Amino acid sequence: MIGSLRGTVAARTADGEVVVEVGGVGYRVVVPTGTAAALGSAGTAVFLHVHTHVREDAIVLYGFAHDDERRCFEALLGAHGVGPSLALAVLSALSPAALSTAVLEEDVETLCAVPGIGRKTAARLLIDLKSRLDLPDLTPPSGSGDGATTRSARSARAEARAALAELGYSAEEIRAALDGQRDDVGVEELLRLALRELAAR
Repeated sequence: MIGSLRGTVAARTADGEVVVEVGGVGYRVVVPTGTAAALGSAGTAVFLHVHTHVREDAIVLYGFAHDDERRCFEALLGAHGVGPSLALAVLSALSPAALSTAVLEEDVETLCAVPGIGRKTAARLLIDLKSRLDLPDLTPPSGSGDGATTRSARSARAEARAALAELGYSAEEIRAALDGQRDDVGVEELLRLALRELAAR
């Protein structure tokens, strides 16, 4: 199995594939859009973390600029009904941090913004990925309650996210507006703060 490639960019294609030349051998690697955008022109030095996907009819290399992207890709592949193409689409739309946040906040809308993912698939992914991604422990410390505050904050964020989506804001705009907002406020206050943040951008 190939775990990484260090070489130079030999060629790039419009469909998200790059040829990396290592020691005179060209390896065809499929990469997400973010990685593709970061790669330089032909002759540029490149290092990619690689997932080797073996099928009956082919061996396909998937490359990522960062190891956390590769690990997220492999976690997605382990989820029910997710193949390499859909996993790549998720990582082309969401960074590992954004994906982890969506799973932690049970954010169906963000996953639905990925082409090819409907609400049922998104809901199933949220369940599958909780046990597969390296997520922080959100269990409240002893004596701090039963977690109701955390659940309430997640619910408020989910409602605010849905309301902002109805207003026509994109998933990225919504995520940026809600990121860092207080967790001890209700839906209306959270919406007010988010809209003020969006207006300032």
